[in-house]
Amino acid sequence: MKNNFFLILILLISTITFGQKTYLHCGKLIDTEKGIIVQQKTVIVKGNKIVDVLNGYVSPENSNDQIIDLKTKVVMPGLIDMHVHIESQHSPKSRVEKYILNEADRAYNSVSFAEVTLLSGFTTVRDLGGTGVNISLAKAIKAGKIKGPRVFTAGKSLATTGGHADPTNGSSRELIGNPGPKEGVVNSVEDAKKAVRQRYKNGADCIKITATGGVLSVAKSGDNPQFTIEEVKAICETAKDYGMHVAAHAHGDEGMKRAIIGGVKTIEHGTYMSDATMELMKKYDVYLVPTITAGKEVAEKAKVEGFYPEIVVPKALTVGPQIQGTFGKAYKKGVKIAFGTDAGVFEHGKNGKEFGYMVEAGMPAMEAIQSATITNAALLGMKEELGQVKKGFLADIIAVNDDPIQNINTMEKVVFVMQNGKIVKEY
Repeated sequence: MKNNFFLILILLISTITFGQKTYLHCGKLIDTEKGIIVQQKTVIVKGNKIVDVLNGYVSPENSNDQIIDLKTKVVMPGLIDMHVHIESQHSPKSRVEKYILNEADRAYNSVSFAEVTLLSGFTTVRDLGGTGVNISLAKAIKAGKIKGPRVFTAGKSLATTGGHADPTNGSSRELIGNPGPKEGVVNSVEDAKKAVRQRYKNGADCIKITATGGVLSVAKSGDNPQFTIEEVKAICETAKDYGMHVAAHAHGDEGMKRAIIGGVKTIEHGTYMSDATMELMKKYDVYLVPTITAGKEVAEKAKVEGFYPEIVVPKALTVGPQIQGTFGKAYKKGVKIAFGTDAGVFEHGKNGKEFGYMVEAGMPAMEAIQSATITNAALLGMKEELGQVKKGFLADIIAVNDDPIQNINTMEKVVFVMQNGKIVKEY
């Protein structure tokens, strides 16, 4: 008798816990697939999935079901940022921290960066380069140990000797050493293959190369090509074997061309992209990830004395202001756009500013939102799970106060966040 009682109690608790549904009453809902806003919808969530999207405000079936009133809000899928650096945040101390922070220090710092990113409405990100802490962070978030966006990470970026992601740039001769494929430094086709396989072994989800010089590296050029086309091809072909796509940091035009022809899927920044390279992007079905916010931010910070090393300042003042204009031109020429910000170069949690800059440059608000949802979901191989508020999809859902088609800046103030069916931010 006693055993039966406990069995009934366990079944009752299981029914309440696992059978509970959440009903989101949405005043407006963005249909990212059709590119329209629909009125008065009920989104039903069970577990981590959307089980239905119904017309009107539907009442729950059971008394233990939950209702979330979003009747005055605009609801949409969780946002996806295709370019962040989740384990760090640039500051005047960054150069020194490279030598004094331990791996554990970076890990602790990254926890707050991850949480603020999630609370700003970005439920998924692609992390494009760190020390390797990013891989552990991604695992910790997936295991539910800490709060943060779903992370697809490149681990450590790939560079050439002295290139943008060479970890020893700016070091003394005693510390500079001779890093190779294990550390992400490539100087031959064989190095390229080994470096990709090492990233796979380390647990990376994708590959990031620095196809040209960069702004914040302690090196003279911000735009010179830094890989041969043979090296790029070796990286891309090896990555494909391991089920990974390749992203290419690139400011200069020649480096971009080599990266595109070599097989990368996305070009990050694209600052000095020529008309011919834009046509090449279209021919090879390569996406531009603009990172306009980073361009704006580094140009402003370069005016603050001592914020960047002296060698960085002229690059930041020159490259930064160019990015938005190139994006606008590329968009108008029909280059495919994937939303990405380079958060970490600027303060995490301000990723939403990118939407305003994209609209300012000529991209309609709805298309900007689609670039951060359905476009990025497809690039990550998650088009049947992310990027839409749709039956069967993962319950990554956010809300803002205003209609972003009329006021795009509302995307900077996300008031409700649900990730994997769990509410992580309530207004």
